[in-house]
Parts: sequence; C-alpha cells; structure tokens
Amino acid sequence: MKPFVFKIGGQAGFGIASTGLTMDKIATRSGYYVFDYLEYPSIIRGGHNVVETIISDEPVLSPFQHTDFLIAFGQETIDRHYKELRPGSALMVDSDGKFDLEKISSRINIYKIPLNSIAREVGGSMLMRDMVALGAVLFFLEGSLTILFDLIEQEFKRKGDEVVKKNQAVAQHGFDYAAKHYVDKQRVVLTPCINPDRQIVITGNEAIALGAVAAGMQFASIYPMTPTSNILHVLAPLQEQYGFIYKQPEDEISAINMAIGAGFAGARSMVATAGGGFCLMAEGYSLAGMTETPVVIIEGMRGAPSTGLPTWTEQGDLRFMLHAGQGDFPRIVIAPGDAEEAFHVTMQAFNLAEKYQTPVVVLVDKHICESHQSFLPFTTGSYKINRGKFVTKKQNGYERYALSADGISPRSMVGVGNHIVANSDEHSTDGFTSEEIKDRDEQMEKRMQKMATCEKEDLLEPKLYGPKDAKLTIVGWGSSKGAILEAMKDLPHVNFLHCTWLSPFPATAIKKVLQKSKKILNIELNFTGQLGGLIQEKTGIALPHQLLKYNGRPLFPEEVILAAKKLL
Repeated sequence: MKPFVFKIGGQAGFGIASTGLTMDKIATRSGYYVFDYLEYPSIIRGGHNVVETIISDEPVLSPFQHTDFLIAFGQETIDRHYKELRPGSALMVDSDGKFDLEKISSRINIYKIPLNSIAREVGGSMLMRDMVALGAVLFFLEGSLTILFDLIEQEFKRKGDEVVKKNQAVAQHGFDYAAKHYVDKQRVVLTPCINPDRQIVITGNEAIALGAVAAGMQFASIYPMTPTSNILHVLAPLQEQYGFIYKQPEDEISAINMAIGAGFAGARSMVATAGGGFCLMAEGYSLAGMTETPVVIIEGMRGAPSTGLPTWTEQGDLRFMLHAGQGDFPRIVIAPGDAEEAFHVTMQAFNLAEKYQTPVVVLVDKHICESHQSFLPFTTGSYKINRGKFVTKKQNGYERYALSADGISPRSMVGVGNHIVANSDEHSTDGFTSEEIKDRDEQMEKRMQKMATCEKEDLLEPKLYGPKDAKLTIVGWGSSKGAILEAMKDLPHVNFLHCTWLSPFPATAIKKVLQKSKKILNIELNFTGQLGGLIQEKTGIALPHQLLKYNGRPLFPEEVILAAKKLL
C-alpha cells in the first residue's frame, strides 16, 4: 500500500506527542512500518504541537508534505495544515468545539466526534480525549482495539487498574460512536497482519544512547541541549544495570573536560550537545587532539546561527565540525543517515576514538534525533571492542608520545606503573613540554599521520543507491537520506550517493562516481551547500545544481521529486 499519513495537532499539554507514539506502536504491532515526525515550538509552556505518523506495509524512510487523516484538537491545527489534505482525505474535529470549516474542500471527509464529552462523561477528564480520538481512528482505519487496550495497560498500569479501565473505556466509546454515526470507513490501513515481524520503534537519540551502552561506554557527561537532551534521559536510569557513570555537569565546558579526564583515566567516554554547546567545547576539542585523548562527541544540529531555531532541524554545522578548535589535529567526523546507522556509527566511534586516540564526532540533526522510525531489532554480534594501543601493564622505557609509522603511540593510564603525562603544550616523546623545532615537527607529523592511517584502514566509501548508469546522480548526507530514497521510488532513472564519512574524506571514491555522472544534484539542509563545497575542494568537481533548504523543516520526498524532474 502507499504510505498513509496520519497527523494530530493541538496545544502542548494534551498528549499530542504521546498519541503519535501510541499510533506508531499500534501500527508496528499490527505488522506495519512507521516513521513519525514531531513539530513543536521552542517555548517552555504551551504552543502548537503536531505529530505526523506515516504507515506503510514496507519500510518508511521520511515524512511527507501531504496528509491523509488529520485530527484537529483546535482551530489552529486546521489553519496550519488544511492545505495538506487531498481529495478523499479525512479531517476529524471535536463536535463539542467551534471550528471554522468553510475553507475545507467538499472533497474532504469530515468526521465530528464529541471528544471532550466522551472523555469527561466516561473517563472523568478531558485529558483522555486523545484516547477517544484513537478509538475513533481505529474504526475508520480498521485497526484493532485489542492492541490499543494492551498498550493502555502497559502505559498506565503503574497508576492503577481504575486509570487503565477508564482509558480503555473512552477508547471503546470513541470507536463505538464512529461506528454508529459513520458507515463508510476511511481506508484499510491498520488491519492486523498474520504473524507480523517483531519491530522496534526508536529515535536517533535512543539509538545513540543504546549504541554507546553496547559499545562499552564507561562515562558520559552531558549538559542538556535540544535536540540531544533525550540521550541523557535514556542513559541516566541505565547506569547501575550496565556499569557506567552518567554525570550532568554545570555547562558544556565542564562536560567535555570531564569526558577528556575520563578518557585520560582509561574510560570509554562520551559527550552530547548541539551547535551552541559545541561552541563552548571547541577548546576542549583541540585539547583532546593535542593530548591524544579519545572522546566521542555527539553533535545534534538545529537551526542556527546563535540560538536560531532551537527545536527545528538543519545541516549547518558540517564546516564547523571540520575546522573547530585551534590549529591542525586529527578530526574524525561521521554523519549517519537514520537511527539504525546512528546506533552502529556510535559503536564504531568508540573504537575509532581509542584506536586513533583522538576525538570522534557523530554528526546528526534534530530530524534524526527526535523522529521515531520502526526497524527490525538491531544486532551487535559482529562488534568487537578495539581499544587500540592500550598498555595495561608496566612497560620499561614507556613514552606516551613515541613516534610510530602509523602515527599512533602507546596509551596507558595512571596506576599501572608507566610514566604518563597529558600535555596541552607541544611536547617531546616523553610528554614534557618542548618548543624545539625537531619535537614540533615530529609530533605534528605523527599526529596528522593518523588521518592517513584511518583513511587506509577504516574509511568507508559512500554508498551508491540505485542504477549505476543513471540520468541524474543526487548527492546528499545525513538525514536527507530518507527523503531522497523515498523520492527515488518515483524516479527510476536516478541514483543517490550518500556521504557518511566526512573526515577523513573519501575523495577518490566520490570523484570516481561523479566523473561518470551525467547530471548531479546536490541536496542539503543549509544555505551555502557545505558538502558541495567540500566535494569541490577535495575533488575539483563543482556541483552547480543544488536543492538547499534552511527553514527548519526536514527534506520531503515531494521536494526531491520536483527538483529532480526539473533537471531531467
């Protein structure tokens, strides 16, 4: 079936986000795939929230611009989103409220359900109107109340049987009211499948947190900042079970310095922040490069500059991450394209940080961080922890910054008997400060040799999706992956080069693909086309055709299709 777009909107505080997540779970437990996308304003209380859940019988990779079923808890939802409805789409409103529906096309199905009345009379609280709405939706989409009842029990059982029964009752009444007053169902969307695949519904933040735990992380210091705050919410309750320490410091400067200290002590460590927080971490970033201390940095991009668009998405920090921190030092930067990639890239980042004794950045954005997507359960069977040249026993003649062909010196930790220094000044092989020309040349060349070694031993080439001999090659990175792959379902003569490794940069592999391309379209969520500029810098190939978006909203397949067809 074609992806079905369900959307619910209303004022914050009425369970908009949780209702969307419940719809995700109903769909996946019925045997379908989902992707959801949440919009909310950057204010402490109130404001308009909307969540979009896309349902399909095949993997869903992106949100869409249109809406098939819209639940409006208030007039503002209609005013903002009625233009997304197409002929045959549905709009559900509360028949107890006052709505201006004159602008709604006669070709839209309007369902009026007394959401507030049922919530108050049956459940005793208008806060349950979201359950009334879900019950009615299950009638229109031929879904299973049994699945909803099970979810309600799991969600509310800690609050007691009475709360569970009331929520189930209002959902039943919503279903019954719709069945009594509306004969025609909207569309067969949620009919449970036989023996559905077991799926997980997960955000990028959750995937990153679990990837860190799976990689053996021992210390995390995170100051909360949208869009990566939920990483700390996932990690905090898992400390005792998995044997790591989570610390919420007073600011981002403390966060990265704590993580560097933990890395110096021998622990696998991580920080997570957004662009503004990373501005404060830039000196620590450079410190880790000079002291050759491993640390994993999760950077979640949002609209910038300055505070910018705190709760919206962007891909504007690529150049920043490649050049932040004073001077030259090895920077490894990897940008996954979805939550599953984020899980595996995070695990890989811990190995890379310890192998090359340098900071490793996992670059994501708000869209990946906070959107839910369904996947088959992730596997970790092939992952092996690699701590690199980590000396855990006393070694005669140990030199922390000894010269080596691959640029990597033996690393030890305090307490094993080796003389150890972490020096932020330039130093000789034994770690003591030196301003001699010979030491400076040798240490700088040794550190930067790590990038050549990484390029040779670990760098992964970008993945090319679609036919090799295409009429148009789309180039993108990060979260643009999902929308581009969705668009390609309607673009048979297009392929897509998804760039994940950004430093070191796979220039040879990218040049090989683009030299064969007939036409190239670069797609990014920033104003200046940062990846396009990087490609030109590294390969000499200019990308004159670009789709650049910077309004805070994610990329939509419809936009990709329109831009591609113009070039084709």
